[in-house]
Amino acid sequence: MSHRTPSVGDFCNLKALEGPGLTANMLVGGVAHAHGILDMIDTKLVSESGERLSSMIELANLSSVVGNLLGAGIAKASDGLFKRNGPHKYPDLLAQKPPAKDVEIKVALETNKPKGHLAKAGYYVTCRYVLCDEAGAYTHGKDRRGSVVWIWEIRCGYLETKHLNLSNTAGDSGKTAVLNTEGLAALQVVYCDLTMCPFSLRSKLRRHYTETYGRLSSSEKLF
Repeated sequence: MSHRTPSVGDFCNLKALEGPGLTANMLVGGVAHAHGILDMIDTKLVSESGERLSSMIELANLSSVVGNLLGAGIAKASDGLFKRNGPHKYPDLLAQKPPAKDVEIKVALETNKPKGHLAKAGYYVTCRYVLCDEAGAYTHGKDRRGSVVWIWEIRCGYLETKHLNLSNTAGDSGKTAVLNTEGLAALQVVYCDLTMCPFSLRSKLRRHYTETYGRLSSSEKLF
């Protein structure tokens, strides 16, 4: 299957991108790159084994792959403003010249709060995705997940250390820094694909997303 590629008109709250020096065009490039590379990998895997990448690795590792691809796509579309950092290095995007600022990328599945290993103040881009079916349809519910990665939300903004909760729970791979509710609220939603929104249709949060982003036309989202 092929993904719908978002356009600049699908983005809103563009003021939130100005601080780190990002643009809607860069994020469009990031999403298109992530989806495109995953489609290429899945096409090869399906032809050889009948399985997609999401069925072959742990979801935490899949989230890392999505984040790496998103960051690489943003850097590629930035005309030299950003350079992707090395694997497992902070931050994910290194500013190369003004007006760019260093940016950390955090990724999570569905409605989960993004997390990482470091709690540092700075500019962040968070990305959440769902697993839809091969026809590009998403069905709510963990037991109904498909196998195709589809980015449904992107947020951007500045986070302070208080916006990340540190934990060292047994079984975790070292300390983790989870974005808390206050931190999530501190980030502005700049992209939302309502057709893939994983919140329950009856939930207050789903109504909020629909009322806030569903009523905006492309022209209104640009300002």
